[in-house]
Amino acid sequence: MSEFWLYIKLGFGHVLDWSAYDHILFLIVLTVGYTFDNWKRILVLITLFTLGHTMSLFLASYDVVSVNAGIVEFLIPLTILATAIFNVLTAKSGSKNSKIGVLYGVTIFFGLIHGLGFSIFFKHSSGSGKFISLLEFALGIELAQIVVVIIVVLISFIVQTFFRFSKRDWILIISSIVVGMVIPMLMANKIW
Repeated sequence: MSEFWLYIKLGFGHVLDWSAYDHILFLIVLTVGYTFDNWKRILVLITLFTLGHTMSLFLASYDVVSVNAGIVEFLIPLTILATAIFNVLTAKSGSKNSKIGVLYGVTIFFGLIHGLGFSIFFKHSSGSGKFISLLEFALGIELAQIVVVIIVVLISFIVQTFFRFSKRDWILIISSIVVGMVIPMLMANKIW
């Protein structure tokens, strides 16, 4: 039972690690345009991200895939940048309904990339019960993502309701801030 909580805490801490806040930035740009009314769609998005993350961890843990860590460390901020730019380009339309299938597919793909970034650490920390440990870790990730998303949606609600920001302006501001935070990450992890 204590090992169960160990991996849940590890997954929870993985998302909420302030020294490696890339996961939080991705969740922010992924969900900044949604409200509490969209809770089902948000849950699907973060679950797809967790699924992709877990699949790549599983494949890397069992040596099915092996990717250069430098490339993965470059691709992670690139996925955040791509999501933020997508927000900037679609903020005017206000609706992502027409592109939701693409968004779901991209989210699971980005989850695969993000999972590869943590696979080296997980590979060395998991014991003999890798499969169960992966599921426990995934549960911790999912719980932490729900916490982050609730905070993002709550802040969005407060800013849009009480400070009268339009949804479009809020998406543009937050996505632009994230772009500004991600560019130095890309430069620090450049592969050229």
